Amino acid sequence: MDNPTRPKINKKIIIALIFATVLVLTAGAVLDLWLNRELKKTARQQFNDQQMVIARNINHLITNKLDFLKKEILLTAKKIPAGPFDPKTAETKISENLSRVAERGVISIEITDSAAMKSYIYAPHRYWFEKKEPVDKKFDDVLNSVESSEENGIWISSAEKEPSGIMLKMGRYLSGSTPKIMVFKINMSWFLGPLLQNVRSGKTGYAWIIDDNGMFVFHPEPGFIGENAFKARKKKEPGLSYRNINFIQKEKMLKGLESTGSYSTGWHRGITGKIEKLIAYCPVDISATPPQKWSVAVVAPVSEIEESINRINVWRFLFQTMIIGIILLAGLSIMILEIRWSRALENKVSVRTKDLKKSEEKYRSLVESADDFIFTIDSEGKFQSMNSFTANFFGGSPDDFIGIEIQKVLTKEAAKKQLKMLDLVYRHKRSVRDDFQLRMGDHQIWISANFMPIRDDSGKVSTVLCIARDITEAKNLERQLVNTEKLAALGTLAAGVAHEINNPLGVILGFCDLLIRKKEKGSQEFEDLKTIERQGNHCKQIVENLLRFARHGEGTSTYSDVNQCLNEVTGIVAHTLEINDIELIMDLNTQIPPVRGNPRELQQVFLNLINNAIAAMKENGSLTIRTAIDNSRQKAIIQFKDTGTGIKNEDLDHIFEPFFTTKPEGEGTGLGLSVSYGIISKLGGMIDCVSSPTGSTDGRHGTIFTVKIPTQKQEA
Repeated sequence: MDNPTRPKINKKIIIALIFATVLVLTAGAVLDLWLNRELKKTARQQFNDQQMVIARNINHLITNKLDFLKKEILLTAKKIPAGPFDPKTAETKISENLSRVAERGVISIEITDSAAMKSYIYAPHRYWFEKKEPVDKKFDDVLNSVESSEENGIWISSAEKEPSGIMLKMGRYLSGSTPKIMVFKINMSWFLGPLLQNVRSGKTGYAWIIDDNGMFVFHPEPGFIGENAFKARKKKEPGLSYRNINFIQKEKMLKGLESTGSYSTGWHRGITGKIEKLIAYCPVDISATPPQKWSVAVVAPVSEIEESINRINVWRFLFQTMIIGIILLAGLSIMILEIRWSRALENKVSVRTKDLKKSEEKYRSLVESADDFIFTIDSEGKFQSMNSFTANFFGGSPDDFIGIEIQKVLTKEAAKKQLKMLDLVYRHKRSVRDDFQLRMGDHQIWISANFMPIRDDSGKVSTVLCIARDITEAKNLERQLVNTEKLAALGTLAAGVAHEINNPLGVILGFCDLLIRKKEKGSQEFEDLKTIERQGNHCKQIVENLLRFARHGEGTSTYSDVNQCLNEVTGIVAHTLEINDIELIMDLNTQIPPVRGNPRELQQVFLNLINNAIAAMKENGSLTIRTAIDNSRQKAIIQFKDTGTGIKNEDLDHIFEPFFTTKPEGEGTGLGLSVSYGIISKLGGMIDCVSSPTGSTDGRHGTIFTVKIPTQKQEA
């Protein structure tokens, strides 16, 4: 008989409890599978986002190296004489440039002479030889390529496979009496190897690059380099389908798109079999005209991301199966184990997140070490982030500028221009590039900025990334090249005009002298003839200035003491300065070695600059003359700073042109600065001018002329 004091067990309740427990566990299992799938998806996306950061950094580094080579080809072109080509002379002049570009992957510089239709090749180990085989292209064919090249005349060829590797050619047409073509030949293994061979995504991920024709320019697998990307994999492992990667390469990468994805392959760093990989890719702009885009990809096997998650999933499945078997006896244990497993999963995800953050910090350091202005800004014009280079430029640390409005950092005019660019990015959701001037102290610098939209998950532009660089030196070089071309043309014209005027002027002065001898001193006729003689001599002086301007490239150089030349010139104008109530401040560096140029020419230049300063200050002000030495470039620096009315911005580009003057009629010929420019250019130096006219927004006015002349140490 049953024990009446013992409660009976209700089977329906037990069945209901079992059913409810099974239902709960089933629902939990379904939920767990969904969470696991979402976790894998999130981990994949985060990992691919990090790979995209790596790809963008590689793109940035490649662009920097190409920009460096473009600057070097312009600098090298300036050293090639315009006349008949002398290979040995050219080797001496470009040897320093050749050493620099060799470090960036240039294996040779080839120069083709249009007159002789010969090519000469200069190699990095400092020797040259004449190219024996026929010139690759006729001169006219190359000129057609130059017509469609970039604004600075530089054209870049497509990548070509040669026995020694993948080669890229960068060339420029050199005009002159004997036109020439100069070509940099770049070994892409030397060029890309230092950037890519040590790149790692995760543990074993790597990077590769294809050109716009689908050829591997760089790949860790040596046999792939120079091969078609659509055929190389099929050739290595013909049994697999490469539809996904072929679609990505053809429809995305070759069209210059940026994105992420995945594909299957048959190997990875010695491991064979079907392997799924994550890929992030972005375009690399090689040249704009003609357009040439390559694509850099960063890949890593999915197994590295999902290995830990899968291992946890296996254990979870085993434990859940066991729990279902002993569901009534181990319910509490299931809950405890579930909590433990969840915590273990969180720890694993936390560890993986830390690893990803370390990888992100590694490539963030690349941004921090870049010598470019890199910052992000929101729609209200407030800084959201900033690299150290930008913060140091503005005189602080990055944290000092976070949340600060751009108007409080830049000048009113520059800030207005930046806000206009930001508005364009937010409205059109695409990148905007612009060049603008930025005043820092007494100097103005040129900045080239690229504003790029950064979108959130919904596709809306949340912030704008700005990457900018200082292009002042390039702008100055461009302006000097334009002035040099103008001076060359006007010099030829001036020489012809001066010679034509000189002969009749000599006859006029000769007959005037004869008439003066026949007249008595003090008579009206004598004074009239003297007036004619003075005006004739004035015309003669103008003609001599014209001839000196036309012959500024002739003569031999001597060496002079800059400080002594300045002391002698200031002694001459001391009385004029005193009469006009102008304070003279001399700050001379006594350690400056002798500079190139004879004293008479240098004194003429200094006197012209001082007289211009006196004319700008009228009856009062101060003139500061400083000298310094630039040891890095081995040049002496002479600076003339006045507090005068300044030069208008629209006149700055014309002040070195012959016959251009802002003085009233009768007070200047417009030849002083042009002759001075010719003298300094002949010596291998340069003249730069920065001016703030009266009424400037910053409240300052005055002009600074800076003269840079090579020293004797550099010439030796």
